[in-house]
Amino acid sequence: MSNPEPDLNRLKEAIASGDPSRSMPALAGLRQVPADQAIPLLLLGLEQEEFMVRSLSCAGLGVKQSEQGWQALVGALQTDDDANVRAEAANSLVSHSVERAWPLVRDAFAADGQWLVRCSILAALAEQSEIEAAWLMELAVMAIADGDGTVRVGGAEILGRLVADGVDPALTNQARTALHQLQGDSDHRVVAAALNGLQA
Repeated sequence: MSNPEPDLNRLKEAIASGDPSRSMPALAGLRQVPADQAIPLLLLGLEQEEFMVRSLSCAGLGVKQSEQGWQALVGALQTDDDANVRAEAANSLVSHSVERAWPLVRDAFAADGQWLVRCSILAALAEQSEIEAAWLMELAVMAIADGDGTVRVGGAEILGRLVADGVDPALTNQARTALHQLQGDSDHRVVAAALNGLQA
């Protein structure tokens, strides 16, 4: 038996209902819907008041990709008042295109002091095998200067990756020097990540 066609009007009504217990399952149900039909509903979800609904809509726009969705994600990254939504928007922009997302997420990382947003950007970019080593270094340098230990751990892990990859000797040395300095960090998690990176 084939799955029944999703009722787009019912999904639209649920997403716009203002009730997360209805809108969240409706957004999750868009996985089965073709991109051209799902994207307008995900954009509708991004306009809702409940941050969880906007966050899930951002995640969906990372999977169901379009230029309109890209522009909506840029708007969410730069202007949404909830860190969860901004973090999810950053993640989805990287899913679209690392190269195109890089200047946007780099600027967001520099401007947005929320640890959740910064950690999301670190994690999203660290997963990309094709990312430029120099971009990772730029991000890591910002991360290890952060006041939050979790963000500094993320920076130390990226430095460890640069040491392990050894793509650019100058960057590898710079990463190794930074990891040595992080051994004096006040957060034991950062120290552990630095030691781990130096063993690469």
